[in-house]
Amino acid sequence: MRAFELIETQGKPIKAWTRGVPVEDAARRQLENVARLPFVHSHVAAMPDVHWGMGATVGSVIAMQGAIVPAAVGVDIGCGMMAVRTNLTGKRLPDSLGPLRADFERAVPHGRTHNGDPRNDRGAWRDPPAEAEAAWAGLACGYERIAARHPTLARGPAREHLGTLGTGNHFIELCLDEADRVWLMLHSGSRGVGNRIGSHFIALAKREAEKWFVRLPDKDLAYFPEESELFQEYVCAVGWAQRFAEANREVMMARLTDVLRRHYPDLQAAEIAVNCHHNYVAREHHFGADVWVTRKGAVKADLGDLGIIPGSMGARSYIVRGKGNADSFCSCSHGAGRAMSRGEARKRFTLADHARATEGVECRKDAEVIDETPMAYKDIDAVMAAQADLVEVVHTLKQVLCVKG
Repeated sequence: MRAFELIETQGKPIKAWTRGVPVEDAARRQLENVARLPFVHSHVAAMPDVHWGMGATVGSVIAMQGAIVPAAVGVDIGCGMMAVRTNLTGKRLPDSLGPLRADFERAVPHGRTHNGDPRNDRGAWRDPPAEAEAAWAGLACGYERIAARHPTLARGPAREHLGTLGTGNHFIELCLDEADRVWLMLHSGSRGVGNRIGSHFIALAKREAEKWFVRLPDKDLAYFPEESELFQEYVCAVGWAQRFAEANREVMMARLTDVLRRHYPDLQAAEIAVNCHHNYVAREHHFGADVWVTRKGAVKADLGDLGIIPGSMGARSYIVRGKGNADSFCSCSHGAGRAMSRGEARKRFTLADHARATEGVECRKDAEVIDETPMAYKDIDAVMAAQADLVEVVHTLKQVLCVKG
C-alpha cells in the first residue's frame, strides 16, 4: 500500500501524506484549487501537517513551470528552524530554569512591533549589537536595490529586526534529546521586512490578474509568468528575504549560545547544527523538468538532508534525515500543524488546560499564549507516523524551556 492518498481533481492530482491525520474541508478545497492551475507540474504534494492558509495551504509543496504564485510562499518568507547540539547534559541544568529563560529573553528581542517603530519596541533593536550589524552589512546592498524599485518596502524596520524573534508561533527552546544532551532550538523568519515583501508582491500579482482578466479559482492564487519583469523582481526579493531569515536565525543562535556560555564556561557547540527554511521557493529538478518549487510549511528532505520538525510547547520535536522521496518533491512536514484557528483555541482552552499541557516546561502560562497551547496543534506522533517514508528520526527532543514571542 502506498504511503500517500492519491486525490484526483479537475486538474493535476494531489498526493497527500495525511493517513491518520485530520484535514479540514477548507484545506482540501485549497489544494484542489491549486491543482487546477495550468502551470502546476505533475501533481501537488500535501504534508501531514497541512491546514488552511491564505491562498495556498500551509503544508503544501507545489512545483510550477513558467510561473510562481507568491501566496504559495506566503508572507513569512524564509521562516524556518535552527538547532544546535551542545556538550551539556540535562543533569547540569538547575532545578529552576526561570533565571535562564529571563536571560534568553534579555538577549533576544521578542514580541510584536508596535506601529513599525523600533525606538519604542521590545520586539526590535534600538541599537543593534555587533553580531546583527555584521550580518546586516552583507544584506544592506541587496535591500537597497529592492527598495529602490519598490519604495514601500522600506517603510518599516529591517536592520532593527535582524537577530530578533518576532511573535505568534516563533519560539526559542532549550531541549533534551534521548541521551540527555542539551540542544538550543529556535523558530523564526524574515520578520517585518519579509512580511512587507510577501504582502507587496501578492498584491501586485492580484493587480496583474485583474489587469489581464485572468480567471483564477481563488484570487489569492494570482501569479507572475516567468517572462514578466515582476517575476524577476519577486525572485530577487524573495531570495533576499530568505537570506535575511537565515542570517536572523544565526545571529539569535550566537547570542543564545553566549548566554549559555556565561552560565557554563566550558560550553561547546557540537558538530550537529541545522538551519532550514520551511516557507520558501527554490529552483529544482523534478519529474523530468526544471521547476520552481514552493514549500509553504514544508522542509526539503532530499536524501541525507537534515531537517527539524517541531511539535508544540508541550510535545516532542524531531531532528530528521530526509529519504529523498520523489513523490513528495523530496519534502516533509514543518511541524505538527494547527488543528484549529487561534480564535477557536482562545475560546476552547483555559489557563488551567494550558498549565497541565505544559507541565515541566519553563514557559509562559498566561492568557496571551493560549492560542499556542499544545492542544491547538495536531498530534505530532500521528504526523510523524504519516510521513515515515519521507524522513527517518535522528534525534527526539523534549523541551524544558520555551520563550514565545
